[in-house]
Amino acid sequence: MSENAAPPVRIRPDVLAMPAYRQGATPTRPGFKLSSNENPFDPLPGVLEAVAQRALETNRYAPAAMPELRAALAGEFGVSLDHVHLAAGSVAILYQLVHAAAGPGDEYLYAWPSFEAYPSLGLASGATGVAVPLTAGAEHDLDAIAAAITERTRVILLCTPNNPTGPAIRRSDFDRFIAGVPSDTLVVLDEAYREFVDAPDAVRGEDVLRDHPNLVVLRTFSKAYGLAALRIGYGVGHPAILSSAASVGIPLSVTGVAESAALASLTPGARAVHAERIAEIVRRRDALAAGLRELGLAVPEAQGNFVWVPEGRDRGGVDSAQALAAAFAEAGTLVRPFAGHGVRVSVGEAESLPEVLRIVREFVVAV
Repeated sequence: MSENAAPPVRIRPDVLAMPAYRQGATPTRPGFKLSSNENPFDPLPGVLEAVAQRALETNRYAPAAMPELRAALAGEFGVSLDHVHLAAGSVAILYQLVHAAAGPGDEYLYAWPSFEAYPSLGLASGATGVAVPLTAGAEHDLDAIAAAITERTRVILLCTPNNPTGPAIRRSDFDRFIAGVPSDTLVVLDEAYREFVDAPDAVRGEDVLRDHPNLVVLRTFSKAYGLAALRIGYGVGHPAILSSAASVGIPLSVTGVAESAALASLTPGARAVHAERIAEIVRRRDALAAGLRELGLAVPEAQGNFVWVPEGRDRGGVDSAQALAAAFAEAGTLVRPFAGHGVRVSVGEAESLPEVLRIVREFVVAV
């Protein structure tokens, strides 16, 4: 179907004007898929067993409200079960929260570039997204975000570490920022890549949640736990906020298979293996960032499972993000370009690291 085809029915102009979220493509020839921040490791045997067992019951809905899983997650934050909300990925909760809190005439704020779904979050409710540029160091400009708050602001989205650029928000900066946010304005700490963060000064949702009733922390099983295809994430926050999010969510969107996989991922044995895998991904990330910097690129601090190559010689980057992505594609490897901003490269298989550095080195030399 052509993306430019005119719809045969009346569609809202603001919806037609908003580009749809684009999932990272899959290579069509031998190469590496480094465009979607996926976990490169195979699913754990225990997870596969849980999925297979639960698949025998696909004629039944999952248990109402999934109390076992919510209780396990609540324990991680030291809160009661009603402080945890599940959905088909943390991105689903982002949509729910903006829909629940912001309507026509209202605004929600986010840094940019950041998670590509942010601009479209307000379409369903009629809210307006306000993008605040990152700093020159590819970090959240919290002072600029604070200055953008008005009486129309209902939600503030903070992605840490920031996807696609990599830096995490420092705890001291977060504390100073949220102290100036109106207490009736929802703040969302989007921590989809929290498990990969090793910066000691980074803000961590579990450390600040209790102090701020207007704060919701989001996490996912897609990245560190490798359950991207099963779509399950969660939010932790005030029960009344999460209840409002659930009211605008799609019922029964989290499957029993996803629940079983998540529970299997939280067993002590699975946690130990995941910790080893996360540590290895972090080692690869740091090695890849260091290698790119040796090529003369100003790669920002990387705290997720990806690294960022900026666009623009004045920013220590390449001349064209699209051209660099095309060079990767020509070699059979896919990355994620952000036109006018840079290129995000996911941390993949160990064998992908020298290939990434080779492609970038040849691209930089050719230019």
